[in-house]
Amino acid sequence: MSNQRKRPNGEREEDDEEDDAEGIGQWERAYVDDRSWEALQEDESGLLRPIDTSAIYHAQYRRRLRMLSAAAAGTRIQKGLIRYLYIVIDFSRAAAETDFRPSRMAIMAKHVEAFIREFFDQNPLSQIGLVSIKNGIAHTLTDLGGSPESHIQALMGKLEAAGDSSLQNALELVHEHLNQIPSYGHREVLILYSALSTSDPGDIMETIQKCKKSRLRCSVIGLSAEMFICKHLCQETGGLYSVAVDEVHLKDLLLEHAPPPPAIAEFAISNLIKMGFPQRAAEGSMAICSCHKEVKIGAGYTCPRCKARVCELPTECTICGLTLVSSPHLARSYHHLFPIAPFDEVPTLSSSNDPRRKLGKSCFGCQQSLLGAGNKPGPCVTCRKCKHYFCLDCDIYIHESLHNCPGCESTHRPKSVSLLEE
Repeated sequence: MSNQRKRPNGEREEDDEEDDAEGIGQWERAYVDDRSWEALQEDESGLLRPIDTSAIYHAQYRRRLRMLSAAAAGTRIQKGLIRYLYIVIDFSRAAAETDFRPSRMAIMAKHVEAFIREFFDQNPLSQIGLVSIKNGIAHTLTDLGGSPESHIQALMGKLEAAGDSSLQNALELVHEHLNQIPSYGHREVLILYSALSTSDPGDIMETIQKCKKSRLRCSVIGLSAEMFICKHLCQETGGLYSVAVDEVHLKDLLLEHAPPPPAIAEFAISNLIKMGFPQRAAEGSMAICSCHKEVKIGAGYTCPRCKARVCELPTECTICGLTLVSSPHLARSYHHLFPIAPFDEVPTLSSSNDPRRKLGKSCFGCQQSLLGAGNKPGPCVTCRKCKHYFCLDCDIYIHESLHNCPGCESTHRPKSVSLLEE
């Protein structure tokens, strides 16, 4: 008995000796893998401060913004305001790999949740559906809908990696759903692919040509390495193909698909769409919700055509099929037709020659100082029309969220409004 008891203790001692030989313990491995000390730098007083990456992030953002504006200016395009997007997520055994911490599956779910919220914020009239690939079969997690919470809840409840991946089965399932979309809707597929192979029951090339004929725009974001079949799919259908290097790169690649992509004018058909603007139900009223087939009190909207009750907007009435929206949804979709031109960067000059001294030392948007350490001019941008100056944070906020220049709006406001304010 004494020998048996000593044996495990001896094994523990050998493990401890191995950890000591490597110079790290078991509890330290997480910090070694994260390498958090690389995000610190020493300031003038000798203290450790986190590295300021806002300037790097802003430079990357402006570079992406210039690329999008150049592409829009060089081609006769129009934006599709009503998008029908299916997000296909590969939950095969490759999604359990830990090259993305803690796993590819967890990272994909985390950033898809953020993408869904950003998508509906920029495309309030559009709809999303979720499809997962597992055990060589494509499963429909959610049908097309405009409720971000229902999609996120369905996604988080199905986080399990198993079996092989089948790209053809996913394309066949998505094609079956999107082929019924009316001509005014823009059909899109975004695939997050983890595996390095695909187990298909038939000829995938025929499926790709079927998607191309049905005008499905398929884009793929890979998490492992570049694959020929994924690249061929994107080239044939006019989508984008990219491979994520790390978690930050994956987030950037996903968010690039949030704004509506350019639609070639020769293939984009303009149609008049019937829409209803429902009224909000009274707080004390009781009715059966046509969405969930349940009796609900108060919250909800009444369809102006068939008087059915729905929970959220925008949506399609399940009784009469009328598209139900509100006026803010149309207003938020309008900015995609006339986006704000990128602001011009102001070169850093000496304090005496700096043109910002004439217009003040603060940002026109947030009223924060544009001067850095030692009262030296910091980085800023200026609008081409109103010539007002903005800080880097306001530049991103104006182009991504506000979609209106405060300087231009204050300059061209109606005279009646200014008289009332005075």
